[in-house]
Amino acid sequence: MRRDIFQAIADPTRRAIVTLLMTQALTPNTLAERFDTTRQAVSKHIKVLQECGLVAGEQLGREIYYKIVPMKLKEVADWLEPFRQMWEDNFNRIDDLLEQIKNKEL
Repeated sequence: MRRDIFQAIADPTRRAIVTLLMTQALTPNTLAERFDTTRQAVSKHIKVLQECGLVAGEQLGREIYYKIVPMKLKEVADWLEPFRQMWEDNFNRIDDLLEQIKNKEL
């Protein structure tokens, strides 16, 4: 089953896992230590992240290290871009308005 990345990042625990994996690859045990939950629950979250292609595992010896697939995050960034542009435009208009008000007061 191939999951949607937006479905995967909808869960706060999975977003936290993604955040932890942004800096380094980690094992399920290491990840589980950072949460108040079982290793099995963390493994289920990792599975969802793998199913959408956001996380990949690499076997090193007896351990599997999970890491982020950065290009998959581009899908989220691309979707957010129009919203970012809209807010940036709104903030620029507010800045312009504040500058006009400031100039009128001088």
